[in-house]
Amino acid sequence: MTAAEAGTRAPFRDALLAAHTPVVMELKRRSAHGADLFRNRTVEQLVTGYEALGAPALSVVTGAWFGGDPGLLAEVTAATRLPVLVKDFLTKERQLADAAAHGASAVLLTAGLLPRTVLPRLTESALALGLTPFVEVTEEEELSRVVHADRCVIAVNNKDIRQRERDPGDPARSHALLPAVLATGTPVPVSASGIRTPEQAAGLLTAGYRALLVGTGLLLHDDLPGWFARLAREREGTR
Repeated sequence: MTAAEAGTRAPFRDALLAAHTPVVMELKRRSAHGADLFRNRTVEQLVTGYEALGAPALSVVTGAWFGGDPGLLAEVTAATRLPVLVKDFLTKERQLADAAAHGASAVLLTAGLLPRTVLPRLTESALALGLTPFVEVTEEEELSRVVHADRCVIAVNNKDIRQRERDPGDPARSHALLPAVLATGTPVPVSASGIRTPEQAAGLLTAGYRALLVGTGLLLHDDLPGWFARLAREREGTR
């Protein structure tokens, strides 16, 4: 798929705002501990399954420490018209341009790992390329580095990126940081990683998150229709 064809996808941020099932579903070859997450499934099979579940957008991990590579992004974007977030340690404008050229709609920018002056520059470069900056934070202080928050997705990572996300993760971090995230003005606060159960997911959405990003928890679950049915029941029960 060409970059021009990729432009026909809904903008990543808009897709999350309009989502009936506000879960970004992730494709990741290996867990932080090296477990095979694809489990003999092809990219096309995973994408088709996620689309059937109502995914508003997909995430693809191209970082080598999770078994990813740039080719995985190309495979995913060729298999779907959904907007796609590329997750890797992106530090240069040319990496953003490459992501856009391969059909990405959004790019991960990790506030805690980027120098203070680099995050604003990459945010502006992403926006200029038509990409949604998916700015990931783990501490309240990191939010002070965010620019153009009204045009960004701001995500709280419930795991520790400095440990390459080998910790189990704690959604309580998202609950604690939600007021500060909302104060930035982002229209799409997201809780990401470490979300294992539909009950956890429903609690985060009820608290005020507009969307979630779930990777390993979905890839290892053997009954995803059941998982999402439970999520829907939990959400309905809180209304």
